Amino acid sequence: MERHDLSDFVAFVTIARLRSFTRAAAQLGVTPSALSHRMKALEARLGIRLLNRTTRSVSPTEAGERLLGSVGAKLDGIEADIAQLAELRDRPAGNIRVNSDELAAHKILWPMLRDFLPRFPDINVEVTIDNGFTDIVASGADAGVRLGGVVEKDMIGVAISPPLRMLAVAAPAYFAKHGRPRTPRDLVDHACLNYRFTSNGGIYAWEFEEQGQALDVRVGGQLIFNSIFPIMQAALDGAGIGCVLDIHAAEHLESGGLEAVLEDYSLPFEGYQLYYPSRRQPTPAFSEFVKALHYRGG
Repeated sequence: MERHDLSDFVAFVTIARLRSFTRAAAQLGVTPSALSHRMKALEARLGIRLLNRTTRSVSPTEAGERLLGSVGAKLDGIEADIAQLAELRDRPAGNIRVNSDELAAHKILWPMLRDFLPRFPDINVEVTIDNGFTDIVASGADAGVRLGGVVEKDMIGVAISPPLRMLAVAAPAYFAKHGRPRTPRDLVDHACLNYRFTSNGGIYAWEFEEQGQALDVRVGGQLIFNSIFPIMQAALDGAGIGCVLDIHAAEHLESGGLEAVLEDYSLPFEGYQLYYPSRRQPTPAFSEFVKALHYRGG
């Protein structure tokens, strides 16, 4: 029986998951040309095509998908088993790559990492900021952080924040000059700070609830941002009303820099989750990372 080089299958799984010879080559530390030749040789030995190649994309064939499903899971298991040897040492070790939106990175990840990293000096954490909806498997991340309602069903989700609310907020000076909206429909008469999604280019419709029914309001204003941080700053500077998560506004509401309106129309929803593939066998480092982030209420 012909024996195969395990590294060939590692290379195939990396290409198939990242869907790119260039990104796979960078991750494996080889050239795209060498990787392409290696895959052609593997396909020749197996007698079947594993990858569809075009000038712009790479994707697994039906046979490649089958091989990816079986071999990929086994390689993940081997990697996790080897990483488990770190338990024999005093501290968990290794690299953790996390894809997070901007707000969660500032308000949830960093406060945890500030205490976590000194406790585990052999763990390295790389955080990629992305306000869209990235495929964490294809991007090579170990986990993602998003609001719970948008986490895919085939992922394991761990709550890392309490339930959250969207709040309409503005500086006291703005309300003193322009008055306060009494209902969400009154927002059409105010200068509002709009948010444009980076994922689909659409403008966020402000979400409220009235008498048990969802109420989405399209607001107007001179300013549109694709990041929540300049919206917060513009609100603090009195430029208009912004719609932001309560955890982002909390310190400014407490200090008096911002005031909230329409709170009776803003109901809680599922908060942030850390999510990762259900097939993943967590390393000791990743287990400690999840444990440190896990929100247990209170």
